[in-house]
Amino acid sequence: MEHQMFCYQCQETAGCKGCTVSGVCGKKPEVARMQDLLVYVTRGISAVTTALRKEGKEVSTEINHLITLNLFTTITNANFDPEAIAADVEKTLLAKEALLAQLGDSSVLPEAALWNGTREEYDVKAASVGVLATADEDIRSLRELITYGLKGLSAYSKHANALLQDNEELDAFLQRALAATLDDSLSVDDLVALTLETGKYGVDGMALLDAANTGAYGNPEITTVDLGVRKNPGILISGHDLKDLEMLLEQTAGTGVDVYTHSEMLPAHYYPFFKKYEHFAGNYGNAWWKQREEFESFNGPILMTTNCIVPPLESYKDRLWTTGASGYPGCRHISAAYGETKDFSALIEQAKTCAAPTEIETGSIVGGFAHEQVFALADQVVDAVKSGAIKRFFVMAGCDGRQKSREYYAEFAKKLPQDTVILTAGCAKYKYNKLGLGDINGIPRVLDAGQCNDSYSLALIALKLKEVFELNDINDLPITYNIAWYEQKAVIVLLSLLYLGVKNIHLGPTLPAFLSPNVANVLIENFGIAGIGTVEDDLKLFLGE
Repeated sequence: MEHQMFCYQCQETAGCKGCTVSGVCGKKPEVARMQDLLVYVTRGISAVTTALRKEGKEVSTEINHLITLNLFTTITNANFDPEAIAADVEKTLLAKEALLAQLGDSSVLPEAALWNGTREEYDVKAASVGVLATADEDIRSLRELITYGLKGLSAYSKHANALLQDNEELDAFLQRALAATLDDSLSVDDLVALTLETGKYGVDGMALLDAANTGAYGNPEITTVDLGVRKNPGILISGHDLKDLEMLLEQTAGTGVDVYTHSEMLPAHYYPFFKKYEHFAGNYGNAWWKQREEFESFNGPILMTTNCIVPPLESYKDRLWTTGASGYPGCRHISAAYGETKDFSALIEQAKTCAAPTEIETGSIVGGFAHEQVFALADQVVDAVKSGAIKRFFVMAGCDGRQKSREYYAEFAKKLPQDTVILTAGCAKYKYNKLGLGDINGIPRVLDAGQCNDSYSLALIALKLKEVFELNDINDLPITYNIAWYEQKAVIVLLSLLYLGVKNIHLGPTLPAFLSPNVANVLIENFGIAGIGTVEDDLKLFLGE
């Protein structure tokens, strides 16, 4: 039992079947077990909160936040610290006991809602409550598809919560859906319906975060971001949490330390609010999977605000700091309650003792094409489509990753005809945002809407084009969806697009291992979901040649 694990929640899972010895992401079996247990007890407390709401009782914002953060903690590459995750299990069990005391009728609750083991029992319990605890392959597949969608939703919800924005209806749904994954009376059809409902709330979750981000920081605008380095010491901030960036920029002002973005934090440069900070230098490096060499050469401290940690090299481990849902054994963690200011002083002091970043590239890239900016360009875009200057849009949002098969996306972008435009969001853009693909009548051929959660912008842009061209069906637009996925935030984006009625999405480099053949067939038959082939074959397919 010591070495058992089973995880297939990300695209890089071993053999496209499941990691059973150690995670391809670098997580060890003891971390996987604690994550399984944390998901289990979070399903349990969600069953209690759902029962409380049925009795007309309120669930506190603190409990909502606890559940959201628990799910986010178990997302791929977020937290590798088994002790920290075990502490979350303990905290959840204590909170659940207090909630049970408020419940009138606990006879309807599943076992997960009643279990209250000690630390000594965690490992044994974890071994029996993982993914494979559901025997039926199709039920298991749908339960995991829903759970991974909810993990993605929790990430977006958490970022909005950090900006003091909450949606009680969304929290209630997340908990109800999580509790439903414990319900053995639900049929395949019931779970398929719940999967699509998860997509509806995915749209709501992205809308909540979009409103929170733009309300706090303004609407993203076309921005040129520097890729070079300055002469001062620097701090590199990675992940997705804009509130963490705001606090860091505020505390580093006037210290002689510059702040650089990494990977998914690049789109922060597009928000007007952050432009007032003169020491907000530029973007350093590429997507998350290249961080070992890039964190080495950066020379200064790195702050991981969310997931996408690669287990660090010893040479820079003492410079890697975590906050929020992220964590790594031996790395320092900075925490504070929502609405409170995090204290980054120790991290800033370390930065002052470090050399300036080593330059690894020069030049710049342009981004900031979120929905309001594209709406401002709508006339230009419509004219270009009507004149034939733009023949087709390709949505190439999603995630990047280290597998060689992902080179497909760079090749695909290079070989697209000059009369096509790429709409992107997420770190997938690093496969083609530095290729210099030019523009069409002043409209860049790569329109970067932002982070993975800004896929919401891409959906709004599609809906706006549908309205402008007076089409009845979003699928009649000249838009092809060729999306790369890696982890659970991509799952909620996919479910959200399905809920909006988008069909014929191509997903790669492989279809999810957690889709059983029957569940995959439901998606293929009802939504036209497909994988990818060769670049040449797919271009012929998409362009109708």
